[in-house]
Amino acid sequence: MKKVITYGSFDLFHEGHYNLLKRAKALGDYLIVGVTTEQYDESRGKLNIVDSLDKRIEHVRQTGFADEVIVEDHPGQKAEDVQKYGIDIFTVGSDWIGAFDHMKQYCQVVYLERTKNISSTVIRTQQYPIIRIGVIGTGRIAIRFVPEAKYVSGVIVNSVCNPCRTSAEQFRERFELDLATDDLDVFFDAVDAVYIASPHETHYGYARRALGAGKHVLCEKPLAFCKKEAEELYALALGKKLVLLEAVKTAYCPGFVQLIGIAKSGIIGKICDVEACFTRLADKKRRECTDVKYGGGFTEFGSHTLLPILKLMGTDYQELRFDSILDRNGIDLYTKASFVYENGMALSKSGVGVKSEGQLLISGTQGYILAESPWWLTQYFEVRYEDPSRKERYFSNFLGDGLRYEISDFAAMIQGHQNRAFKFTAEESIAAAGVMEAFLLKRARE
Repeated sequence: MKKVITYGSFDLFHEGHYNLLKRAKALGDYLIVGVTTEQYDESRGKLNIVDSLDKRIEHVRQTGFADEVIVEDHPGQKAEDVQKYGIDIFTVGSDWIGAFDHMKQYCQVVYLERTKNISSTVIRTQQYPIIRIGVIGTGRIAIRFVPEAKYVSGVIVNSVCNPCRTSAEQFRERFELDLATDDLDVFFDAVDAVYIASPHETHYGYARRALGAGKHVLCEKPLAFCKKEAEELYALALGKKLVLLEAVKTAYCPGFVQLIGIAKSGIIGKICDVEACFTRLADKKRRECTDVKYGGGFTEFGSHTLLPILKLMGTDYQELRFDSILDRNGIDLYTKASFVYENGMALSKSGVGVKSEGQLLISGTQGYILAESPWWLTQYFEVRYEDPSRKERYFSNFLGDGLRYEISDFAAMIQGHQNRAFKFTAEESIAAAGVMEAFLLKRARE
């Protein structure tokens, strides 16, 4: 008897899952299916699991392909199971090619071609349909987005749009997507939601078109370069009952959410000052160093440094001042944005040509919080007090490129869980656009 084993979450059971099990069964005589627990899924970076473990197991059983169903709940179990059950073939989907080559020391490893054009379900109800996400843009962040999306249950990236058709086709081939096009109308017909990863100055226009077409929007920062445009986009989304989320990935990461919660808890007393720094010595040939209108340190990294300021000090500042070191072409190599509030202050430091210590410092009347570089990938921070021997240390996972966290919240909000919206609110996003607008106006005058 030839024994085959495969694993998966099998959440929101759909046609792709059904076909995977059918192909796995055809590889041998006896199929064992491992269904992962929600806790294990979260520990390995799989987010937004909707169905209970019992329901997911039942869906697998109902296919009739599984001769035995087991539960996977810890790292290393796959190797244990292969030896324990005398497995001949270990198989998973082709989107994991190479990831399980280490299993070849125990048995044959087969990567099964995934099902494309997933649009219907075999077993599950229509309560949570699969969210088809299309990507606008094919640059650095878009390349990281597609692999991260596979860790989020209930979504599939199926399409890409770029004014350069050749770039779109290359992107489609690289990630085995269903559609590549330079036609937005064709693109919108194929998706339920849009991820905008195009150049900064195009974000507002693409977001407006997508919302107008009835599509949910996850847009890279900055969402807009003026307050009025941001207000317009959020009003349009609200009117059409669509989700609009600005993709400042730090806002959605578990460690940063925990940091903000602790800061607001009163543990360091009243917060009086927030200082955030994000600098990177960028390649002089890249857009952020050559785009004289929209490039530079603040437009590139200011969305990150504004995030903790707006969340902790609020959007109602009294004074705002910018001081920049400009390159010969006019872009800012380094910018300090200074805020004055009624009972506090804040400082944002960002740059593409000047390097500084990238830390986040939150000062209060009873202590302070320090998150060292890179605080925007928050994994560790400390709460410190007047007594130098008293320190409270906090640790949190930051998996992959971190984009999976914003994708997970985006999907959950589309599914009706609006309680995720607190992580980066429309008010905070609109305020950030207003700060960007003030900065660009000042730079244009210099």
